[in-house]
Amino acid sequence: CQPVPKPESRMEVCDLNPCPPRWKVTPAGPCSSSCGLGLAVQLVTCVQILHGQEVLQEDRLCPVAEKPLTSVPCVIRTCSYEWSFSEWSECSTSCGNGIQTRQDFCLSSLTHKPVNPLFCRHFPKAIVVRGCSAGPCPEQEGTLSPGAQLQPVTPATHLTTAAAATEHRHKDLDVPLPAGPREQTKPSGGEEDTAKRCSLCGVCGKLFLNATGIINMTGVESRDCTVAIGRPLREEISVTILESSLNCSAGEVLLFSGRMMWRTGCRKLPLSLINSRTNTLIVKQRVVLPGNGVILQYSSRTATKKYYQDCDQQLFGPRGEIVNPVQLPDQRQELVCRTFITVAPRQRISIRALNADLGPEGNHTHFNYILVRDVSTMKTVVFHGKQQFLWQSTGSQAEIEFHE
Repeated sequence: CQPVPKPESRMEVCDLNPCPPRWKVTPAGPCSSSCGLGLAVQLVTCVQILHGQEVLQEDRLCPVAEKPLTSVPCVIRTCSYEWSFSEWSECSTSCGNGIQTRQDFCLSSLTHKPVNPLFCRHFPKAIVVRGCSAGPCPEQEGTLSPGAQLQPVTPATHLTTAAAATEHRHKDLDVPLPAGPREQTKPSGGEEDTAKRCSLCGVCGKLFLNATGIINMTGVESRDCTVAIGRPLREEISVTILESSLNCSAGEVLLFSGRMMWRTGCRKLPLSLINSRTNTLIVKQRVVLPGNGVILQYSSRTATKKYYQDCDQQLFGPRGEIVNPVQLPDQRQELVCRTFITVAPRQRISIRALNADLGPEGNHTHFNYILVRDVSTMKTVVFHGKQQFLWQSTGSQAEIEFHE
């Protein structure tokens, strides 16, 4: 402004009408949560400036539609969670070998209070069962070590030979078998009938095992429609939403869940990208209005980060045989070998123990109990010693761990 002449400063007396009443907000109080999302209470009053002073007025004199909220969201810091455990129980037997158990629960590291176990789902968890010995029993020969209280079963006699046993090896639709030859067997008549019926079931409840594909979930008849995508270990899945006609205001939503991720969404779905971070992904759609839904396009690629152990295995399909992996003695404290099982969302999993000799002398292994986890409920059951058992899942995914 230097080239322009500067006007002289001067003051003039003014007498304006009093300002109308307005809302005044005091600074918010403390956040109701020490971490994560909470609420802070703030004081909202109606005031008016009279003769240079704030004068408190009745709330009705201030515009009701413009009144600020008395409670506002607040976040101090991101919550962190960790597993915690109760004390070990007494040994399950009065003599001989037994097990001790302890309860696990998820704690907020800031409030030290239990929260939903889903918050700790992806964090490493220590064992909840261990072996114990209460001294020799008077008549111990021929007895089985105690274990979980589930229905005992007798091994099927038609699996006594190695040739017959291969009939029940895993039949993978797209993924190479983890071990052994790929053998083809004809499904039983009941399975053929089921396949014929499910050919008309639509996309809901199906398991997709191809490397790429398009899944059309629009126009489905059911309110809840769930599909699963599976690939071999060492791969991860990327999903792009091509189209979406979900009515968000009506409560329609899309849920993506995997072993290391959990995400929901409705608005701004088209062209958004979701990465599973592991080799399996479940997509669940909830619609209210008939005809609404989404169209997905998925592809797979080599995983950017290693989420598995070298001794882990992945099984898909209607049946499979699980053999505990063999490890060398110097690996005993380093790895926990897992077998992941994923079937179509409309199906459930049964695991039958045909031969459970987990002693250190058998097959050169160093495992003495098995953990079976139901992924949908995150509940774990333990089988110990030479117990034969039948376990059934509540969902379409299960995990088995072989422990020392």
